[in-house]
Amino acid sequence: MRYLIVRTEVRTVASDELANAWSDSRWVRDEREHPEPRRLTATADDLPAALILARALTATGLVRSGRCRVKILPFGPREHSTGDGRHRSPFTAGIAAPPPRGAP
Repeated sequence: MRYLIVRTEVRTVASDELANAWSDSRWVRDEREHPEPRRLTATADDLPAALILARALTATGLVRSGRCRVKILPFGPREHSTGDGRHRSPFTAGIAAPPPRGAP
């Protein structure tokens, strides 16, 4: 599976917008409706490479000061299929399942 590593600007929230969201019990930031502006993108072929790139981007001053954030987004065909339409998480793909209870 391929991964997209994105550095975005943190969108500021006005105090009245925050109060309205709090009173209506809804999210203040909805990335599907109003995504944060992208400032830098990179791709990686596997999760370890994506984590290394993301770690390097988080070391920048903009991220450390809280003005930007780094996100890792999976995209492309999934490699970890279970065969029944569901997919295993790439984070747990190498972990063996525990034996059933009562098994020797």
